[in-house]
Amino acid sequence: MSDVQAREAICRFGRSLFERGLTPGSSGNISMRLEDGGWLVTPTNASLGFLDPARLSKLDGAGNLVSGDAPTKEIPLHSAIYDTRSTAKAIVHLHSTHSVAVSMLPEIDPRAALPPLTPYFAMRVGPCALLPYYRPGDPAVADAIRGLAGRYSAVLLSNHGPVVAGESLEAAVYATEELEETAKLFLLTKNLNPRFLSRAQLDDLTTHFKCETAELIAHDEADCTDAGCTQHGLKGR
Repeated sequence: MSDVQAREAICRFGRSLFERGLTPGSSGNISMRLEDGGWLVTPTNASLGFLDPARLSKLDGAGNLVSGDAPTKEIPLHSAIYDTRSTAKAIVHLHSTHSVAVSMLPEIDPRAALPPLTPYFAMRVGPCALLPYYRPGDPAVADAIRGLAGRYSAVLLSNHGPVVAGESLEAAVYATEELEETAKLFLLTKNLNPRFLSRAQLDDLTTHFKCETAELIAHDEADCTDAGCTQHGLKGR
């Protein structure tokens, strides 16, 4: 994808996310890796609904600004994901309502923030980690991301929002949307004893679609006695 095409894609997807209420005001940011080793990223204080392709921030491989407006304050976050996940070609960070709400709940397992509710969550998102709260733009979040060692393409930042990497911008956007819908389903059903996908069903998805499901269930259901567990709920379900 050329520089011009990448700029147009960022603006097109950003506007779509904004118009559907997935990130309000000037919140959220998007980045894409370029073929020359640098990357494009949305500017600081820019609304994803009103991006100008010519004003997107262009950075070199070391993260230095080459052209465009000043970049988002979340550069350390994006940089850490690119450094630790070689398949990441694009990153979407939103402040989407239901994902933020889930990140605020005290019982969430940091190794598997959401349970395997649907096959498309397993196929498009995979395991999602939960990180502690960091001030927006805090360089310390980069260390926390690096501590995950590239195992996760999706992360919830506590009291802040989701960050999702993909092998393309389209894939990252679709996975972010799937994560938000799963968070909404989780909140709607969390007190209703919902059925989650079983280990066997997840293994079947892995076999057929080559998706990452190994960490979607963070611990063995047979050993779970925690009534507040977001993965299994009451033992013997």
